[in-house]
Amino acid sequence: MLKGRLGLETARIPQADRHGALWLGRGNLVVDAGTLRFVTAGYDDLPSGDYALPFQTVSCLVLQPGTTITHDVMRLCARHGTGIVAAGEAGVRLYASMPFGPDRSARARRQVEDWADLNRRTHVARRMYAWRLGELFPDADITVLRGMEGARMKATYKRLSDAFGVQWAGRRFDRANPEKDSVGNAAINHAAAAVYGLAQVAVAITGTIPQLGFIHEEKSIAFALDVADMVRDRVTLPIAFAAATMPRRPGDTLERVVRKTAIKVFREQKVVALMIDRIKELFGDDDAGSDA
Repeated sequence: MLKGRLGLETARIPQADRHGALWLGRGNLVVDAGTLRFVTAGYDDLPSGDYALPFQTVSCLVLQPGTTITHDVMRLCARHGTGIVAAGEAGVRLYASMPFGPDRSARARRQVEDWADLNRRTHVARRMYAWRLGELFPDADITVLRGMEGARMKATYKRLSDAFGVQWAGRRFDRANPEKDSVGNAAINHAAAAVYGLAQVAVAITGTIPQLGFIHEEKSIAFALDVADMVRDRVTLPIAFAAATMPRRPGDTLERVVRKTAIKVFREQKVVALMIDRIKELFGDDDAGSDA
C-alpha cells in the first residue's frame, strides 16, 4: 500500500467523538481525491445531489437498496474504523457487514463473560424480560418468566387484534404450509423478519456477538433475536396488525405492505437507536465512552 494514499497514514478519530450511523440509499459511494463522496438520485431522507461524507466522524455507514460502493471506499473505511453495513431499506434486512466495532473490545468481552457464567447469563435474561414485562423479578426462574411473558403476549395479541379489527384465533404458524396461516399470523411472521433484520444491524453496530444469546440459544443470530424480542409488543405486533388491515393495491403482497409499514415505523420511532441503547445498557460502556 502506498504511503499517503487516501490519507491512510493519518490517525483514527476515537469512536467517542463520532456520531452514530449514517443511512445511505439510491446512489454511488466513491472516493474522490481522498474524500468520500455520495452521489444520489435522492430518496425520502435525502434530496438528490453530490455529498462529501465525513466518514471519520461517523461510526457506521448503512447502505440501503440501490447503493453501489467501490473497493477504495472499503479500504478507506476499514483503515479509519468506520463500519459498513449492507441492509434493506430502513434496516428491514441485514445482508452483510464489514468487520468493525468500537475501538476496544470491552463490550464484546463483557457479553462473553456474562454468557459464560450461568448466574450472570440468567441475570441478563431477567433484565431482558423486565423490559418486556415492566418489572424485574430477581428470583424468578427463566421458565417462570417465559410463562409470564407468554401469558402477557396472549393478552397483547387479543388487545391489538380487537383494536385493529383483525380476526384472531391464537398464534399459529405452519412452517410446512405458511400460505394457510391467517392474515394476522402471516403479518406477524413478516413483521418479525423485518425486526430481526434491524436487530442484526444494531448488533453489528455495537460490536456484540450475534451467536451468544441469553434467551435464544441455537440460532446463529441468537442475540439479535433476544434484542428483537425486547420490542415485540411495542414495535413488531403493532406493525403486523396495522398492516393486516391496510387496503392493498393490485399486485401488492401482504409481505410488501408489512415491510413498507415497518420502514415507516423504524424511521419515525428510531427503533435501531432504541435497540443500540438497550445493548449498551446490558453490557455497560466500559470502553470509557469509546463505543459506537
